[in-house]
Amino acid sequence: MKVIICGAGQVGWQIARHLSGELNDVTVVDSNPELVRRATDTLDVQGIAGFASYPDVLERAGAFDADMIIAATHSDEVNMVTCQVAHSVFSIQRKIARLRSQSYLDAIYSDLYRRDHLPIDVVISPEREVAAAAMQRLAAPSAFDTETFMDGKAQLLGITVEEDCPVVNTPLRQLTDLFSTLRAIVVGVRREGTLFAPEPGDQLFVGDACYVFTHADDVDRTMEVFGKSEKKKDRIVIVGGGNVGLEVARTLETSSRRIRAKMIERNRAIAERAAEALERTIVLNGDGMDRALLAEAGINRADAMLAVTDDDKTNLLAAVRAKAEGCPLTIALVNDPTLVPMMRQLGIDAYINPRSTTVSSILRHIRHGKVRQVYSLGDAEAEVIEAEVLSTSPMAGQMIRDIDFPEGVLVGAVRKGQDVVRPAGSLRIDEGDVVALFAMADDVPEVERLMQVSIDFF
Repeated sequence: MKVIICGAGQVGWQIARHLSGELNDVTVVDSNPELVRRATDTLDVQGIAGFASYPDVLERAGAFDADMIIAATHSDEVNMVTCQVAHSVFSIQRKIARLRSQSYLDAIYSDLYRRDHLPIDVVISPEREVAAAAMQRLAAPSAFDTETFMDGKAQLLGITVEEDCPVVNTPLRQLTDLFSTLRAIVVGVRREGTLFAPEPGDQLFVGDACYVFTHADDVDRTMEVFGKSEKKKDRIVIVGGGNVGLEVARTLETSSRRIRAKMIERNRAIAERAAEALERTIVLNGDGMDRALLAEAGINRADAMLAVTDDDKTNLLAAVRAKAEGCPLTIALVNDPTLVPMMRQLGIDAYINPRSTTVSSILRHIRHGKVRQVYSLGDAEAEVIEAEVLSTSPMAGQMIRDIDFPEGVLVGAVRKGQDVVRPAGSLRIDEGDVVALFAMADDVPEVERLMQVSIDFF
């Protein structure tokens, strides 16, 4: 498949990395020659320096025979015009745009993106993706990472193994015997910075960060098995009132639970805008790292604090200060994945990577066929792929133990009809089943072969 990616920033670069690694013909376009050079030097892609919305630039990028265009520049308007030009001039069939302004996302204006108006097939909103991720973190506050699968019936939990974890130093195969009714399986482990798919004889050690796939009804019990206690989070302090913080606050206000939220924003104009847009959230103007202001926000009585400014270091330091002032749960927005290993040392409980959530959302729409969900883990080190098994799949009709999975692939869950079951070697995979697979990045092409799911157009 031939893909043009407009915008070589963090999101665009990661998407290019994924698609070029799967042997697609990828061209990256950006007005910054340095970003284009970084992409062409580090990835197997072509690069064009120029404005993505200019027809002549898209023509140089090969738009006349492109199958898809992904507009992920920093400008909503450039992304929208790029999709319009791609449709009207070059007849590109699939157009994906990242849009951040809330005004462009209101449901009442959804007709704007019809083919006879402004033809965008998929609109991705990083703020909404981050807000959804924040709500998931709050639903499982002891997990450092979480994502839902199978229409909300299964969940991936990132859990750090502490000294009081009941299953520490226990071979994974014994977990099935010890907790025979628990529908959960460890699919990935990060140890000393390296992520891998564990084998049945592997043990979990203190300090490991493991990814556990579990039935949604078994989330609380799974957390207990790993020594984590859960408590509803009803008092929330948000540091940062920009686009992300505002969307998080809006989501909290519309939650079925009566969540009491307070927001701290340093920029007065942005704080005033947030105060006007929100109904129940109290907005304070000041520095989110100021002890007196945190005290005024009731940080010592809060159940959780979310630091979602546009600066990673500010988020980390604000989370550390909140923890020191008595907040039991701190969640930081972190764009730079190299900062994530520091979080445990700093005592920060969880993080949200907006780049990862946006990349996962875009990948979900890129992979055609029967793929239903894709979630990117770490620095694009692995993916969890949920897909329906086709009749042509090599998996169809076979027991799990007989399927030739690569070493870096594990089955997390299987959905048969409306029932989500824990995978076992004797479980038969049938046509129409929905399977969730953990796969290291190098093994994703083989997973797609097993699923008989192509990212090419049918």
